[in-house]
Amino acid sequence: MNKVFVFLADGFEEIEGLTVVDMLRRAGIEVIMVSVGPSKMITGSHHIEVEADCMFHEVLEPEGAMYVLPGGMPGTIALREHEGLAKLLKKAYDNGKYLAAICAAPTVLGKYGFLDGKKATCYPGQEDGLGEAEYVTESVVVDGRVITSRGMGTAIPFVGKLAELLLGTEAKEKLLESIIYEEK
Repeated sequence: MNKVFVFLADGFEEIEGLTVVDMLRRAGIEVIMVSVGPSKMITGSHHIEVEADCMFHEVLEPEGAMYVLPGGMPGTIALREHEGLAKLLKKAYDNGKYLAAICAAPTVLGKYGFLDGKKATCYPGQEDGLGEAEYVTESVVVDGRVITSRGMGTAIPFVGKLAELLLGTEAKEKLLESIIYEEK
């Protein structure tokens, strides 16, 4: 099953969160927006309000193939401080699932050791939060089952890589062609 969970907290970066949801749904992947806050209504860092599909306590780890964390402030801080999310990500990773984070959100993965000994990237200035990762400046970095990306300007190639990991290269190329995106 290729179900993807995207975790949203007030202050998430809308482009990073919603591009993942939109593009993966276009690719035919079931994507569930999960609120880690007190209600399903989440306000992004640029005051765009969205309604999550479910609350955090409704997420069942065995259902997901991938767990995605968008950046943005103070959304990333809320994700990093959510103990339940940390436990869920650990269980998912231990069960062979993908973890993906963009912009400042790789610091969530860094805090809990998921990046230790791996190559990773993040938004410039957030490198200290990557734990024991080897910081690189590529737009999208895949190391094992961990995918990181730099920021909203890398959201499309980030989602392309997520689609490729879940559905294969042909599906990724079809998706990117459908939105008229050409990689440089």
